[in-house]
Amino acid sequence: MSKETNIKVPFISKFAYGMGDVGCNFSWMFVGNFLMIFYTDVFGIDMKAVAGLMLFSRFWDAINDPIIGSLTDKTNTRWGRYRPWLLFGAPLTSLVLILTFWAHPNWQSTSKIVYMAITYCVLVLGYTSVNIPYGTLCGAMTQDIEERAKINTFRSVSAMAAIGIINIITVPLINTFGKGDEKNGYLLTAILYGIIFSLCHIFCFAKTKEVIEIPKKQKIPLKEQLIAISKNKPYLIALIGQFLFGITFYGRNADALYYFTYVEGNKALFSIFSLYIIIPSIIGAACFPILFKMTNNKGRAASIFAFFTGISMFLMYFFNVKDSPVPFYLLSCVSQFFFSGFNTAIYAIVPDCVEYGEWKTGLRNDGFQYAFISLGNKIGMAVGTALLAAIMGKYGYIANQPQNENVISVIKHSFTTVPGILWIITALALFFYNLNRTSYNKIIYELKNKKNEN
Repeated sequence: MSKETNIKVPFISKFAYGMGDVGCNFSWMFVGNFLMIFYTDVFGIDMKAVAGLMLFSRFWDAINDPIIGSLTDKTNTRWGRYRPWLLFGAPLTSLVLILTFWAHPNWQSTSKIVYMAITYCVLVLGYTSVNIPYGTLCGAMTQDIEERAKINTFRSVSAMAAIGIINIITVPLINTFGKGDEKNGYLLTAILYGIIFSLCHIFCFAKTKEVIEIPKKQKIPLKEQLIAISKNKPYLIALIGQFLFGITFYGRNADALYYFTYVEGNKALFSIFSLYIIIPSIIGAACFPILFKMTNNKGRAASIFAFFTGISMFLMYFFNVKDSPVPFYLLSCVSQFFFSGFNTAIYAIVPDCVEYGEWKTGLRNDGFQYAFISLGNKIGMAVGTALLAAIMGKYGYIANQPQNENVISVIKHSFTTVPGILWIITALALFFYNLNRTSYNKIIYELKNKKNEN
């Protein structure tokens, strides 16, 4: 590894890092957006059982996320600490993704629930073993705050493009592959997306390089790491932001296909909606460096993006595709523009918090810290999706049938007003993030001087 850590990262490495998130989204966004409705409307599992699984799986995350984070910090190969996990973890996770959608609606109810629980929990473990080292890799590529912002912009632009493509093509793919059999349609789509997931991470492995190194013999007790995290105020704010992000983003995404199927009355509108918002997604993600330069603070930039995301989503409640398509799609584009900027900013924050923690406590534990960021996001995801499933079940959701007024109201509010309010709360939380460009550069300077003295 190079002794110089404040380096400029080549374009190919930034592009390759962005492709890693393309792979992540062809797995996790497919799961986040389509698995819940697959469970209820195709596999034939009761909504309450799905809600229970979402909550249970987060207890599993609470165990495996910190373990995977610690293991990545202890990994020592000629390829670095994080990149090997992409090479070996992605193909195995792709296999589990395929098995998750290999399920038959004619199985017994108990068999369905057991199969759902096992495959989902193993899938979560596999995704964690790839996503945590992938996310941590950014901080190991350079310590230059501007370069990190650019790397995360590549990541977010790539992610927004991937999410847009997934949302546009998935429903048509399921229909085309399935030829009237949704079960086969989902399975063949999962096979295609699993291959993309693997290839993107192998490319990311091949074209990136780690330059930041922690002492190889450094062994930090769990208690000491948790104490260090508790003293890292910027990191704690980022963790709160990720938790709220998880609730809002994944809860709304899980609701989206229900919204277009049962509120708007046409599942195909989901693909049209996704087509409208893909360009604003890419532009919004690319605008993060501009707002960062204006605010001098990644957290404040994230706060601004989150606030306007919330306002525009809340206003969507008053419009629908049938009666007022122009304001509905316009607000959709605006909300996606600001959300994409937020998505870039929230992940750009995390590597900087690692340096702050090292400066504040003397401990550097990149993987462990990113693991808790991932855990916070996943717990938020569990809360958002489980609440959605539980409330829909409570008010009488019946798969593949016209829904009653209460269920329709729940689905509509979950797509508009509820995420709108939560985004504004997220903006308030991130407003207090105070690690700006000047203070960060001072921290890096002091860390380098300290290492030179030793």
